[in-house]
Amino acid sequence: MITISASMPHSYRDVSPEELDARIAAAKDTLGSQLLILGHHYQMDEVMKFADVDGDSFGLSRTAGSRPEAEFIVFCGVHFMAESADILTNEQQAVVLPDLSAGCSMADMADIDQVERAWDEIAKITDITRVLPITYMNSTAAIKAFVGRNGGAVCTSSNAQAVLDWALAPNERGERRADKILFFPDQHLGRNTATAMGYPQESMALWNPHERQGGLEESVIKSASFLLWKGHCSVHTRFTVDQINSFRTKNPEGVVVVHPECTQDVVQASDASGSTDFIIRFVESSAPGTPIGIGTEIHLVKRLAERYPDRAIVCLDAEVCPCVTMSRIDAAHLAWVLEELVAGRVRNQIVVPEAIARDARVALNRMLSII
Repeated sequence: MITISASMPHSYRDVSPEELDARIAAAKDTLGSQLLILGHHYQMDEVMKFADVDGDSFGLSRTAGSRPEAEFIVFCGVHFMAESADILTNEQQAVVLPDLSAGCSMADMADIDQVERAWDEIAKITDITRVLPITYMNSTAAIKAFVGRNGGAVCTSSNAQAVLDWALAPNERGERRADKILFFPDQHLGRNTATAMGYPQESMALWNPHERQGGLEESVIKSASFLLWKGHCSVHTRFTVDQINSFRTKNPEGVVVVHPECTQDVVQASDASGSTDFIIRFVESSAPGTPIGIGTEIHLVKRLAERYPDRAIVCLDAEVCPCVTMSRIDAAHLAWVLEELVAGRVRNQIVVPEAIARDARVALNRMLSII
């Protein structure tokens, strides 16, 4: 899955921020149109200022696929994002992740062995042809491929409801594609989306991959409309209703917007919830002077606060909540992989085997056909 290469030389740690900036800029200039640097919204400013395009995970991957002239795609994000970019680009393009240790704890909560085992267990209890797997974008290429092979689709936080509607809404003959959804790896996005669609809590069951049959009775597996994988985002589950109440006490005229990876009580206590792009648009459309409490990753919150100084924008979590793995992509690693490209060496290339990429592409394209 990965082309492993040498680790970044320690000497890059001894370079001043100013020199790193100059060396990154010089490498970018040398590589020219051969290079495309993608920066996820949660990246640190020291990296984002060099991004040619910023955005969310899927938007950036689609951008990579639409730029065939770029021989080198340097993805400043995490592992599953670089995998998706490799799936959507051509064979002549190389996708590079500056630090291979930049992973996603949520994506790691659902590995392919666990999912296939769960699928087999469900098949022994209910008609598996009436079960549809839906995976969040924050998942490995192997998981996306499994979904593609089994008739399901990928979703993002912005289109999860559209994808679930596609899976569950009856057609003109009253028929549905499925009676049951296996949703992974984020239980909270699944629960919040299903609730917004009007499904009651008793129609949802939490599947624990570390227990036999997900820790559920057969009757529950048969009756549930949603089997929600026991996974979560370590950043977004830090936010609490107490934090929202504290913000409202200090800012009676303020509004709260959170990401749907937050727990359900937090989403229900907020004024609005939505994807990263939704949060950005929410802030953009707010009136100047509006206090805004945001429940998402701190680097994006700080960037919004700097972009809109006429709003009182704060992160709900006073202790700060960075995505630790995302922050492993720093200026030193970016400088290293760029200078290696200038020297003709591709470091930390992410390569998804074609057999996996083919099926994963089916699941991604199925999502695109829905939205």
